[in-house]
Parts: sequence; structure tokens; C-alpha cells
Amino acid sequence: MRISGVSPQHTPATRIWFGKVSNEPGYRSLPHHHGEAETGGYVLTGHARIYFGEGFREFVDLYEGDFVFVPPHMPHIEVNMSTSTQLVWMTTRTPDNVVVNLPDVDDADLDGFPHS
Repeated sequence: MRISGVSPQHTPATRIWFGKVSNEPGYRSLPHHHGEAETGGYVLTGHARIYFGEGFREFVDLYEGDFVFVPPHMPHIEVNMSTSTQLVWMTTRTPDNVVVNLPDVDDADLDGFPHS
């Protein structure tokens, strides 16, 4: 679930999207990137993991109070590593809230994914 706080859709902002994102326990996104946008994130609650790199074999774990930067055009998968607790984070992106979905990968290919 995404709640837009600052965006061209409902504020005078022209080059930024800033909002709150909530992921249910065990959630994982499709592989995707955000086009030319630079993305920043801040974990409010929960345990996130972002898979990236060739075959999504690399990852970074994020916990409450952690920041993350995702460069433009970087394919990645966002995961809520908890199977019982919601993940909540703030996200900012420029120029728009662009999401380009890529072909899916099998859960078993994601090292440590809770449902693999």
C-alpha cells in the first residue's frame, strides 16, 4: 500500500514523490526498477531486504532507522522478511513514482526469502 504525501498529483511539487509504503508480512515485490528516478527509503518499522545484482543474488537488510538509496535503472526486489509483522517505510523518488516491472524470478532463487 502506498500513501502519497508530496507529489505532482496533489501538491505544487514538480520533481519529487514522497510517501509512506506498507508491506504485509511475507510480501515481496516483482523484480522492477524506477527508470531514471533516484530513490531513497527510510524504514519506520520492520525488517526489509532488497535483492539486486545479477540473478538477484546480492542483498541488503534494513531495519528500523536504516536509510537506503536505489540508483536509477537498478533492478531490485523489495521484501518484508517478517512473516508476522508489517513493514512500513518512507520513500522518496524523483522525478515521478515510476515503477517498471520486470520478469519474475522463483522464490527459491532469493537467498533467505522466508517462503523459499
